[in-house]
Amino acid sequence: MLDKVNYWLRLADEDVSVVVLLLKGKKYLQAGFFCHLITEKSLKAVIANSSEEVPPKTHDLIKLAHRGGIFEVLNENQKRFLEELNPLNIEARYPSYKENISKILTEEKMKLLFNETEEFLCWIKQRLGK
Repeated sequence: MLDKVNYWLRLADEDVSVVVLLLKGKKYLQAGFFCHLITEKSLKAVIANSSEEVPPKTHDLIKLAHRGGIFEVLNENQKRFLEELNPLNIEARYPSYKENISKILTEEKMKLLFNETEEFLCWIKQRLGK
C-alpha cells in the first residue's frame, strides 16, 4: 500500500511544479486543470492508503473524498474548494465551457486556487503521515 500512496503523492508533487510554470506563462485555464489533477491525485492517495482497491477512474473530487472516507472531516472551506475545482477537469476541455471558465480564472483567482491546492495537498500528506 505504501508504494501506491507514494506513487499518487509523487505525481501530485510533480504537477505542482507544472502549475508554477503555467502561472508564469499566464495559462490560467491549464493551471486550473492541473490544480484539479493535484487534488484528484492526493485524494487517490487517501483511497490507496485506506483500502486494497485501485482508486476509481473518476475525476469527481467529491466522490473521491467520500470514497476515501474523508469527506466528513473536511471543513466547509475544503468542501467549497473541491466543489470549485470539480468543473475544471472535464468542462475545461470543451470549447463551449472554455471561454466561460477562462473569464473566471483571472491571475488573482488562480493564485488563490493554487494556494488552496497546495494547502489541501499538505493537509492530505499530514493525514497520511507524509
